[in-house]
Amino acid sequence: MISVAHFAASASDPSEFLERARAALAALAARPGYLRGSLGRSTDDETDWVLITEWENVGSYRRALGNYEVKLHASTLLADAVDLPSSFEPLLEVAPGGATIERGSDRGAAG
Repeated sequence: MISVAHFAASASDPSEFLERARAALAALAARPGYLRGSLGRSTDDETDWVLITEWENVGSYRRALGNYEVKLHASTLLADAVDLPSSFEPLLEVAPGGATIERGSDRGAAG
């Protein structure tokens, strides 16, 4: 499961946003099922940021959101995200060299 949260942060003090994101990623990284996470800033607009995390499954992500430290550090940051769809299921991966992995949707016939 992939979570992608978009942010429009202030250009005047990106260090405050960066520290909040660092604390959020640390809290999320401590939870079972967390695979990796990263924070990126747009190369076109320094106020646009994205926080991406990958999880073993949607259940581990949802359970992580219920953790006290995650509520304290990550949920407060995620509440400031731009209102866009943020959770995605990976259906196709292509590794360097072209090796592919395809997965069926967990959404069944609706997906």
